Amino acid sequence: MIEETLLEAGDKMDKAVEVAKEDFASIRTGRATPGLYNKVIVEYYGTPTPLQQLASFAVPDARTILVTPYDKTALRDIERALSDSEVGANPSNDGNVIRITIPELTQERRKEYVKIVKGKGEDAKVSIRNIRRKAKETLDKLVKDGEAGEDEGSRGEKELDSMTKAHVDSIDELLKRKEAELLEV
Repeated sequence: MIEETLLEAGDKMDKAVEVAKEDFASIRTGRATPGLYNKVIVEYYGTPTPLQQLASFAVPDARTILVTPYDKTALRDIERALSDSEVGANPSNDGNVIRITIPELTQERRKEYVKIVKGKGEDAKVSIRNIRRKAKETLDKLVKDGEAGEDEGSRGEKELDSMTKAHVDSIDELLKRKEAELLEV
């Protein structure tokens, strides 16, 4: 039972790290990457649809992204969703593709992005700590109900703490890399 609790907590913590990676990828640096538009939702025939399902992406150079819709009738809707997104780039379309030129980041804007990344990193750490707290409560309940011995419970708790530390450290590492990437001119 203790092993199941630890495995479940580990899986949830891994997912929290993955979500943090995705969040960090959606924050732009000076380079153009399709990951910037992972969270853009397009109103397609009255249905909110993720942009990746409606178009393909190409990055011809470091500052340009080409968005090619699978359905040309969705071109206007995609363009509207891109201009409404929080990425801060102006799309232009030529009737077949949408071209997005990523503007140069100012130092002030870079620092704003660093604050946003730190906030997202802290959110990820909080979710990992919440997972730890829930797993610890489960372990304590198992010991209290007599389903596991106190030695097993304390061993499980130590393992849980080391697992939590490893996941928090990986978030810190991701945070450090993203911050360096953002401040790189």
